[in-house]
Order: sequence, then C-alpha cells, then structure tokens
Amino acid sequence: MSPQTMESRRSPNAAMLGAGFMARTHTHAARLAGARLTALAASSQQSSERAAAALGYERATSPEQLLADAHDVVHICTPNTSHVAFARAALLAGSNVICEKPLATSAADARELVELAEAERLVGAVPFVYRYHSMVREARARIASGAPGAVVTIAGQYLQDWLLGAQDDNWRVAAEAGGPSRAFADIGSHLVDLVEFVSGDRISRLVATTRTVHAERNGQRVSTEDAVALTLELVGGGIGSLLVSQVAPGRKNGLVLEIAGAEESVRFEQEDPERLWVGRRDQSLLLRRDPDTLSPDAARLSNVPAGHAQGYQDAFNAFVADAYAAVAGEQPEGLPTFADGYRAAQITDAVLESARAGRWVEVDDA
Repeated sequence: MSPQTMESRRSPNAAMLGAGFMARTHTHAARLAGARLTALAASSQQSSERAAAALGYERATSPEQLLADAHDVVHICTPNTSHVAFARAALLAGSNVICEKPLATSAADARELVELAEAERLVGAVPFVYRYHSMVREARARIASGAPGAVVTIAGQYLQDWLLGAQDDNWRVAAEAGGPSRAFADIGSHLVDLVEFVSGDRISRLVATTRTVHAERNGQRVSTEDAVALTLELVGGGIGSLLVSQVAPGRKNGLVLEIAGAEESVRFEQEDPERLWVGRRDQSLLLRRDPDTLSPDAARLSNVPAGHAQGYQDAFNAFVADAYAAVAGEQPEGLPTFADGYRAAQITDAVLESARAGRWVEVDDA
C-alpha cells in the first residue's frame, strides 16, 4: 500500500471481539493501518473494560451490542467454536470481517460463511499471515515463472513445544472451545495454505495419522490431537509429506516448507524469514531479502532496506493493510479470504476422516 493510497482513503472503524494475544496482534496492525479503534468486547464486562483501556479502544461493550452495529471491520479473535456465530452476525449487520483461523470447525460451516459474505458483498479475510513474508512471495514468484520446473516433491513441518507437558493447558485443548482438531486446525492450516499458495497447485488426496500424547491435562480428558503426520498428492502429480506437532521439544514456531521442482528447489524457514534457499544440482543460492532484487510482489512487502530484519508482526501488519484495502474496494494480490479459510477447513476435515478411517481420502475441491 502506497502512502498516497493511505492518505486518500477514509480511516476505517475497527471493532474487536477478543482480548488475548491475537487481539493485541490485530490491534497493533489495525492502528498502524490507520484504523479508528471503536469498540472491544471480551468474555466479561470487566475483561472488556480492561482490554479496551490497555489496547486503546474508545469503549468496552458486550459481544451482543458490538455485533448489533455495523462497523467497517470486525476482527474476531475468540475461541474457535464461536467464530461462525460471530462472523455470521457481523456480516448480517453489514460489517466486513477479519476472522482468526480456523474460520470454522467444519467445512460445511466455513462454506456457509463464504456464501454469506458473497451474498452481502462484504469482505471476509482470514489471517494466513505467513503469505506476507517477502521471501514466501519470492518463492511463489519463482515457481510461477516456471524456472524451477514442475513440482515433484514437497516437504513441510510446523513444530512447536508450548503444549509439551501434561501440565500445559489452553482453551484450544478442549473440543468444546477449540473444535475437533487442535494441532492441525491451529497450525497445520497455515502449512497447507502455504503448500497450495506457494506451489500454485491443489492437494487432491491425503492419508494422515494423528497422536494425542497426553490423554489427560490437569485432570481433564483430551480428545484433540497433539501431532499429525500426513502424505499428500497434488493435482499436478507432485507428492509430499507434512509433520505438525505442538509437543516438539525446543521448537517454538518451526514452520518450514521446501518445494522441489524438476530443476530447482526452494526452502523457506519462518524462524529465519529474511532468506530463501534455492537449490540446484550445480550450485545452491541463499537469497537475502532485498527489495532492489526481489520480484515485484515480494518487494511490495519489503518495508525496510536489506539488512533491517522484518518478522511476524510485519507480516501481520501487511495482511491487515491488504484486508483494509479490500474493504476500500481494491484487490490486493494474495489476500487470504474466507474461501481460503474454507479450503483449510476442507483439508482439516479430510485429515480427521483419514486418521479415523485409516485410509486415503479425497480432498473436496468444490
């Protein structure tokens, strides 16, 4: 987004549902994008008032009151099983919506939101923000150029350790709040979004297995998975393997994606987002983020000169700026929409079905 574009645009009014880490992350990006922070609602009036004051919203309110009004944008940063009802109410009130992933805990519910946003002619966006690292866009541009050749194999992993011990707990662990999938819906969704976004191809079928390492956490039975391993096939003939875990000791946010074409490979590591490894048979390259040498789409997301590190919050800021641009009638390249949230839900449903049945499952592409 250019400074001229920002200056010519009316600042959007942004309302927030939620008060946790993601609400803080969204709020920082919204403020940077020029939003007027109007209202915040959390799980209680006390927490709403506390969070509204801390984050700089004009007033604290209840979810019911917030959703009764039309806002330029409603950010939904609440437990997963509340997303559908909140997003539906916001859309019906005339608000554009940015909803944390998973958009819904089933593909059927996610599709309903896609159709509703389209019917109301409103923007629905989902923060698959790793798309907004410059070197992810560079990898995508290289593959789209055809230079690496047809995609042959994909290897990916997303490893964390924040739920390593049986004493570690979070609302996401309980299916009543987080939905039937935890590790895959929470972080695996980011990984498969990148697989399809960067490769330019679609997952056609998969076979998966899941593990719940801790059957109980703090005396409560656990029904959601701690880890997932899967093998996939792409429509274009490529094959791949992915590993997702929230119980991998020492891994904090280890998202890695390597795509091998017939002539060239690309590898992106989220914990070292300033570089892209390019592998060739005769030589390999290590590309550093430099707006003077990157593809146009990657350079667009480079806000500071080479050597000045950008990271997760920068990617999130760029996502929110693009979502607000879409609200203003623009069509920013690569914005993840409710359709992408629906796609992630389709793949999540397929993973759960495959793990339950012990067989390959076709991924619905409707």
